Amino acid sequence: MASPMELMCWGGDWGLPSVHTDSLIVLAYAKFSRAALKVHFINNPWKTPTGDIPVLTSDNTNVVQPENILNFLRKRKYDADYELSAKEGADTLAFIALIEEKLRPALLHTFWVDIENYCNLTRPWFASRIPFPLNFYLPGQMSRSAMNQIVLTKGEPPFYNLKEVEAQIYRDAKECLNLLSYKLGESNFFFGKIPTSFDAFAFGFLAPLCKAELPNAHLQKHLHQLHNLCQFCENILAQYFIQNSTDDIVDAKLQKLTQLVNKESNLIEKMDGNLRNSPQHKPQDAAISMYISNTCGVYIRFPHYLDFYLSPVFTLDLSN
Repeated sequence: MASPMELMCWGGDWGLPSVHTDSLIVLAYAKFSRAALKVHFINNPWKTPTGDIPVLTSDNTNVVQPENILNFLRKRKYDADYELSAKEGADTLAFIALIEEKLRPALLHTFWVDIENYCNLTRPWFASRIPFPLNFYLPGQMSRSAMNQIVLTKGEPPFYNLKEVEAQIYRDAKECLNLLSYKLGESNFFFGKIPTSFDAFAFGFLAPLCKAELPNAHLQKHLHQLHNLCQFCENILAQYFIQNSTDDIVDAKLQKLTQLVNKESNLIEKMDGNLRNSPQHKPQDAAISMYISNTCGVYIRFPHYLDFYLSPVFTLDLSN
């Protein structure tokens, strides 16, 4: 039997399950394909087997990079693109390549290179979550890595200095956003009525830019003018993350309630046994009634000799 698949990714904020683009891509695709993943939200790359986030672990195999993780899930029969035609499949690959080339450099610059955004949003967020003493080192390393990636991919003739590179990557990003808005139109998803791998990529790129509270929001303002792209992100959050998150919270509370009931029941049995064996009190039958309410706590009432409070979950009446 295959071991369960486990995903390690960056934690969430700003109303998002993760603030990290690559982590969001994998999380969204897992939701779309209904992949059975055990997700661990960690904020320390040094705790992962490879030093990368996100990383998918299964059968002693570690897979990194969204493209590789999605291909791994497809081989496990978790395929969100199964309804696409050959042409749509080719278009999906082309659009993914487009946003990787045109949009990723602008996102890297917006979050990791722009001084105002980096100092007031990105670095404080990551530094407050990465454990000491790595929080003094890793944000800076991630910023330098983002700068290196931008220069390697965009710092070529005819653009020789950073100002020219910055101007070009933002022009490319705005053109890419306009094209995505035109492609999406009034539909909920980019290809048909169900989300595909490209929807996962688009969500991973657009959602942080749409939801983050950026001090320097030059590119974000352009995105907010494209209402269908912002609504696209909101629809995915509402349909695939918020409801599931609520269900998980309810399940966790029910589990805690069950554990508390079992614990208190064992305590009641022990106390009842001690009271029955006590020579000071005549043994008598005690009928137990349980009342669950939103406001009452756990009250246990024994006839004539004990009345105390346990915890705000339910009421036990032993007085009858």
